[in-house]
Amino acid sequence: MPDISFRPAVEPQARPPRDSALWEQSQALEASFLSEMLRSAGLGKAREAFGGGAGEDQFSGLLASEQANAMVQSGGIGLAEAIYRSLTERGNNQ
Repeated sequence: MPDISFRPAVEPQARPPRDSALWEQSQALEASFLSEMLRSAGLGKAREAFGGGAGEDQFSGLLASEQANAMVQSGGIGLAEAIYRSLTERGNNQ
């Protein structure tokens, strides 16, 4: 039987060690951005009929934030990486 296991077309590059505090802040900024985008897209917006009332409105922001955090932890959209690179380059040039 042929081997059909997944192999990436390109081997991943080894990343240099990261400044963990700066990386965490970069991820937090990406999560904040994604959370706002999810809210703008209508995630957690109260339904017209049979809505959850005031409780649903209060917790919809938490839902968007947690979903944004999950998105970032699973790879995100690359914004955290761009922020991190920009800040480290800026720090190295000073």
